[in-house]
Amino acid sequence: MKKLILAVFVAVFAISLYSCRESTGEKTEEAVEAIGEDIEDNVEEAGEKIERGAEKVKEEVDEEIHETDDVNGEEANDDM
Repeated sequence: MKKLILAVFVAVFAISLYSCRESTGEKTEEAVEAIGEDIEDNVEEAGEKIERGAEKVKEEVDEEIHETDDVNGEEANDDM
């Protein structure tokens, strides 16, 4: 009888460990996917900010080249 109870106890313990490992693996996989999605979103956002910054730089350069840069609402005069 003791051997039977011990065998059942060991079997239940083994099954519970396997079940925990499986759920832990699933949670880990979900966390990794979420991290990947966050990275992707942040990279896209950073790319958009870089593009906006590059556009502003281009506009400033064009204004300097064509001498249409405004300073405090007044056209800049390089002939000071």
